[in-house]
Amino acid sequence: MTLAIPLTGDAVSPQAHKLLSAVRELVELSKGTVTVEPAAAIEPAEPPSAAGPEVRLLTGSRQALLDGAALPLTRLEFDLLLYLAERPRRVFSRTQLLAAVWGYERAGERTVDVHVRRLRLKLGANVPAITTVYGVGYRLADDANITVLPHE
Repeated sequence: MTLAIPLTGDAVSPQAHKLLSAVRELVELSKGTVTVEPAAAIEPAEPPSAAGPEVRLLTGSRQALLDGAALPLTRLEFDLLLYLAERPRRVFSRTQLLAAVWGYERAGERTVDVHVRRLRLKLGANVPAITTVYGVGYRLADDANITVLPHE
């Protein structure tokens, strides 16, 4: 079995030394060997290219633009989309979204479902924006092309 642990930078952190020592001890107990080789240059991964129309959220004026055209969103729809766009790749439960976007948790959790459905309708079928994580909640879609511009 080969285990590659890429360590970048000139200095190896104390945590990395502890990890290497633990791995070395486990390997030597099973009569294996540990070799340390310089890592090959790792090329940074290119960000995935977003397909489809672009949504721009102008936080200063609280406007949403879909391919340059104004997109009429309610206050809560804008806040919900902004919240998810500022936190990509994270899944939020309905209760978390109620607390963060609505500011309270007492409303029915289906309130979030209704707003997500309306937001999806307004964005259209060509804009993948919000993904349902069944049994958990919602997250921003990986291929969502949403740009947050703070001062325009």
